[in-house]
Amino acid sequence: MKKKYVDIRSDTVTLPTQKMRQAMFEAEVGDDVYGDDPTVKRLEALAAKKVGKEAALFVPSGTFGNELALFTHTKRGDEVIVDKNSHIVMHEVGASAVIAGVQLRTYESHNGIPNPKEIESLIRENDIHYPPTALICLENPSGMGTVIDLKTMKKISQIAHDHKIPVHLDGARIFNAACTMKLDAKEIAACADSVMFCLSKGLAAPIGSMLAGTKEFIEKARKGRKLMGGGMRQAGVIAAAGIVALEEMVERLCEDHENAKFLADMLDKFEEIEVMRERLQINMVFFKFKKEINTKAFISYMFKNGIKINPPEAGEYRFVTNKDVTKESLNFVIDTVENFLKSSK
Repeated sequence: MKKKYVDIRSDTVTLPTQKMRQAMFEAEVGDDVYGDDPTVKRLEALAAKKVGKEAALFVPSGTFGNELALFTHTKRGDEVIVDKNSHIVMHEVGASAVIAGVQLRTYESHNGIPNPKEIESLIRENDIHYPPTALICLENPSGMGTVIDLKTMKKISQIAHDHKIPVHLDGARIFNAACTMKLDAKEIAACADSVMFCLSKGLAAPIGSMLAGTKEFIEKARKGRKLMGGGMRQAGVIAAAGIVALEEMVERLCEDHENAKFLADMLDKFEEIEVMRERLQINMVFFKFKKEINTKAFISYMFKNGIKINPPEAGEYRFVTNKDVTKESLNFVIDTVENFLKSSK
C-alpha cells in the first residue's frame, strides 16, 4: 500500500477532486488547434468572465502563460520592468531571454510590494542608447506571501498607461489575493492589460493555466502558443477539470489561509523558530531557525515521518497549505517539528 504523506511543499501538489476526474472522463472534445474543442471553449469563456477580460487562452502552465504574455506584448530587444524576486525572474529558467528575447530591468520591492515611483523611474526615455520599455510586470500575490493593495496597483497601472506601456499581471494565485483583499478578482485584474492565473495550484486542477486579455491580444497569443508548442489538440480532457476548479474551488481558498495562520501560530511557539508574520497574507508560512541546524537532517526527518517539505531558500523555509492538508495533519506537522527539535538538542 502506497504511503500517504502530508505534502506542504507547495499548492501545486494538490490532487484533482473526484468531480474533476469524472468531468475529465466524460469531457466532450475536439481538436483545439482548429478551435473545435467545446470544453476548452467553455473553460476559456468562463476564465475570461472570472477576471473581467474579453477573452482567455488555455495554456499548459503558469510559466508558459507568463512567457507567452511577454512574447505577445513585446518584440526582441525590448525591455521589461519586473520585480527582481518575481517568478518571471527567479523561477522561469531565463525563458524571457530565450523566448521573447527581451531584457529585464528589475526593481526591488519591499516584501513583494512595489514602489510606484521606483517603477516610474525605470521607464526609459527615448534615447538612441536605450532599449524601449515595452511592458511592466506585476505579481499579485507575490511569491513572498504578500498581497499588493489595490491602491498601489492602480497607481502603477496609471503610470504605465500614461507612458503608453501595457501591464501584465502574474496572477498565478489571483483568487488567493482576492480572498485576502475581500475583493472580486476582476477588480485586481482590471489594473492589468493581461493576466495569467493557474488552475493547478490551490484550485486543484491537475494541469493548466489561463492567459486573459483583449480579444486582439488573445488572438495574437493563440498563434504564439502554437509557436511555443502549446497546441494541445483534444485538450478538453484536462480543460474539464479546470471548469470544475473555477466553479467549485475558488471560494474554499480562504480555508487554506486560515490553516496557514494556524500553522504559523503553532510554529511561533517554538523558541528556536522565527515566523515571518509580515508575509502571512495568503496560504504560505515563511520561517527560519534562529540557530543553525542540519538542513538535510531536518528534511530527511520530516520525510521519514511522512511529511514532504522543500529545502530552504536563503535560509528561509516555506510551508504551503492546500486543500489536501487538514488542520489535523498540521497538528501532526507541528508534533514532528517539535520531536525533531528535541532530538537535535
